[in-house]
Amino acid sequence: MKHWLHAFRLRTLPLAVSSIIVGSALAYFSDNWRYIGPSSFRPIVLWLALITAVLLQILSNLANDLGDHLHGTDNAERVGPERAVQSGAIPPAAMKRAMLICGALAFLSGCMLITVALGLTLTTLGFLLLGLLAIGAAVKYTFGKNPYGYAGLGDVSVFLFFGIVGVSGTFYLHSAGFHWATLMPAAGFGLLSAGVLNVNNMRDIVNDAASGKRTLVVRMGSAKAKVYHTFLVVSGLASLVIFTSLFFGVGFFNDSWWMWLFLLVVPGFVIHLKRVWTTNEPRDLDPQLNVLAMGTFFTALLFSLGLILA
Repeated sequence: MKHWLHAFRLRTLPLAVSSIIVGSALAYFSDNWRYIGPSSFRPIVLWLALITAVLLQILSNLANDLGDHLHGTDNAERVGPERAVQSGAIPPAAMKRAMLICGALAFLSGCMLITVALGLTLTTLGFLLLGLLAIGAAVKYTFGKNPYGYAGLGDVSVFLFFGIVGVSGTFYLHSAGFHWATLMPAAGFGLLSAGVLNVNNMRDIVNDAASGKRTLVVRMGSAKAKVYHTFLVVSGLASLVIFTSLFFGVGFFNDSWWMWLFLLVVPGFVIHLKRVWTTNEPRDLDPQLNVLAMGTFFTALLFSLGLILA
């Protein structure tokens, strides 16, 4: 059992649920304050969305474990936690079966979520197709023929599914409506999540380049990747600041100062960026992967708490 828990990579789950928490908090906020639009926060939608997001992330982790092994990227030179298939702890056939089971559970959970949230409408069909795309994106990142992660498209996928779809999509499932304002925090958390992937790719640049995995970091090189990383983190936080300023005013001296709670995490991001810039050996960036992932998660929690208390 411990080998499967290791393969699930539980430490990646907080980042996976961050956008769901934020999208649900936006629904709660708009239901009580009516700043964004008509909405109705529903706990059942939150729980089903969280379950679906967790299953999709586990599916992605399993597919990544098997895919990188089959493509030869997981080898003696890779950095980071030991992979289950690479180490021989889980046979490839067993991993494939686990992927099928997890994919089926994610599909069933997603169908329940969409049906409970929207009923049987044309919009339901649209979200069903979006759900199938999410499953495909989870699997095809490194698994199968021509995985998009090997072509440098992982950042785009993370931005869309951990940001726009995760936040604005969850808001829509609660409210059966869309509002442009949700795109600002959606973009913010999408950019921060893409930053997590970028740290991972900066850490793995040597092995990825040798294995033919053409991530954005491999394409642009370490120096430019650090500039790109700074852009992702700073722009992500700036999106949250802009949203908060527009809807709650600037500064702490108003009735909605709770909305600025997320700024408590900013010093951690500053230290993180300093470590990224002063680290010359790619493998030494490994600790920063968890630092940014958990920093993004706590930012999501504080941002959501601010929405509820404001």
